[in-house]
Amino acid sequence: MAPGEKIKAKIKKNLPVRGPQAPSIKELMRWYCLKTNTHGCRRIVVSRGRLRRLLWILFTLTAVALIFWQCALLVLSFYTVSVSIKIHFQKLDFPAVTICNINPYKYSAVRPLLADLEQETRAALKTLYGFSEIESRKRRAAEPWSSAWEGTQPKFLNLIPLMVFNEGETSKATDFLTGQKRKVSGSIIHKAADVMHVQESKEVVGFQLCSNGTSHCAVYTFSSGVNAIQEWYKLHYMNIMAQVPLEKKINMSYSAEELVVTCFFDGVSCDARNFTLFHHPMYGNCYTFNNKNGTIHSTSMGGSEYGLQVILYINEEEYNPFLVASTGAKVIVHRQDEYPFIEDVGTEIETAMATSIGMHLTESFKLGEPYSQCTEDGSDVPIDNIYNAAYSLQICLHSCFQTKMVERCGCAQYSQPLPPAANYCNYQQHPNWMYCYYELHQAFVHEQLGCQSVCREACSFKEWTLTTSLAQWPSVVSEKWLLRVLTWDQGQQIKKKLNKTDLAKLLIFYKDLNQRSIMESPANSVEMLLSNFGGQLGLWMSCSIVCIIEIIEVFFIDSLSIIARQQWQKAKKWWAQRQAPACPEAPCSLRGQDNPVLDIDDDLPTFTSALRLPPAPGAQVPGTPPPRYNTLRLERAFSNQLTDTQVPAES
Repeated sequence: MAPGEKIKAKIKKNLPVRGPQAPSIKELMRWYCLKTNTHGCRRIVVSRGRLRRLLWILFTLTAVALIFWQCALLVLSFYTVSVSIKIHFQKLDFPAVTICNINPYKYSAVRPLLADLEQETRAALKTLYGFSEIESRKRRAAEPWSSAWEGTQPKFLNLIPLMVFNEGETSKATDFLTGQKRKVSGSIIHKAADVMHVQESKEVVGFQLCSNGTSHCAVYTFSSGVNAIQEWYKLHYMNIMAQVPLEKKINMSYSAEELVVTCFFDGVSCDARNFTLFHHPMYGNCYTFNNKNGTIHSTSMGGSEYGLQVILYINEEEYNPFLVASTGAKVIVHRQDEYPFIEDVGTEIETAMATSIGMHLTESFKLGEPYSQCTEDGSDVPIDNIYNAAYSLQICLHSCFQTKMVERCGCAQYSQPLPPAANYCNYQQHPNWMYCYYELHQAFVHEQLGCQSVCREACSFKEWTLTTSLAQWPSVVSEKWLLRVLTWDQGQQIKKKLNKTDLAKLLIFYKDLNQRSIMESPANSVEMLLSNFGGQLGLWMSCSIVCIIEIIEVFFIDSLSIIARQQWQKAKKWWAQRQAPACPEAPCSLRGQDNPVLDIDDDLPTFTSALRLPPAPGAQVPGTPPPRYNTLRLERAFSNQLTDTQVPAES
């Protein structure tokens, strides 16, 4: 073998073999981890410390397991050719149904309390229109203004004067009480008619409200006398009923046995015991079916046969002629924990008719802050809930107005619940309440009280979309026998023969059991943000979550530890220099190998270093000890003779 070949073989024998030709699996894996672009494997090898290596092993194995899991799911999903169909049947909870008679109290029971008010109302009708309640509606010549008030002096017209205004003339009006024209001061608030014009002449009817002890007044005019008389009558009616105890008002209204003649739910008979009393200030005794106090009923089928069917006794003869102008009942569908605002969103039911109401449930869920200003339960709204019910925007607005009413007027409005430590308004204790109420109501309508800006919508709510249809009931052929049977069934509760104008039939049911849910979801979620970041990093930098952990380790943990170590070394060096004793006369001389001038040169190049080959394993290069330069030490003074130059003494 040539000498060159011998030298080359000897070099190969002494060098470690790495890469695909490595002699062991361990060396092969080490070479792969050092050369691969897979960050986790490389970090396992180069990381210092057992804890770091263990963490990187866990991270890498977890990532590999997730990759295999996701890939297996993708492959199975790709090769799956079967389909699945889900059919889900569910029972929908039936909503609470509150039913009220439009006439709040029996006329025979409440008439003694309203006798004076009704007498003045009839006199005002006779004075203005020339007819009384029981006479012909055909107008005749109006009587003189003063002839209608012979006898006792009216008190209600003194409190709130009724006046007639000629069109275009707002500074003067004719007083009902005296029949004379007088000057009218104050702002004119005109309310449009929703019924009809009373007469052909260009006249409007209204009344004046003034604040006691001041000159502040407001005149409310109506283009229809029907609206003017009813609004004037309603103000006095609320004042009178506000002073009547609640127990007495309940007794004057209709009982559940009187109102509900027959009842069926989901094909099963029910009665008055399934209804819960709810007293409304303006509608008297109302009754709620499927209330939260009892078992919540549900239905498993759609259609009229599986809903609520009731026949109501309206009793038109007991209606107050001046308070209500229509006959029938009002019904509202709501949640069990929701307050029934029958006066705002109630549906009217006609007499001698069968009213069918089909329902469709819609449930809405809105996102809170920062996506919207909705509230979960109203606890973060600075308005006290005076209703014994769950929070809603309507409850918040009514509670806000009632609270402002108590603060500014000193009493509560009659048609809403009482706030704590408050009383309903009446003439005797609060003579100024009517003017204050109307003034406050105008400010509320124009959003000057701040209620609309404070109250917020609920984040979740249920809404029933109602579809109403009417049919004549009872029919002509079944009227005779049906009314006789109902009269016989209600013989103990109703002391008269029934006619079809006293009855109304109501059917409430789900049209189908398809519940519609409207749910808001954020367009940009945290998962979407991370996914977008990962897509951009993987597309442009081939970076993954393991790479990010590696960056955090290198640029934050390792870099900070290096900086901290350098600062610590500087601090130790500074402290050592500060604690070292200083030479008193001259700087300490450097001795021997401490002298920087005497740095030891590197060894001469060898064959291995010249070829830039790695050293053979186990080979030890002998080192050359540094020389001792004792003869080069310099002394500061030459007074003493060196020992090796002294001349021996002559003998």
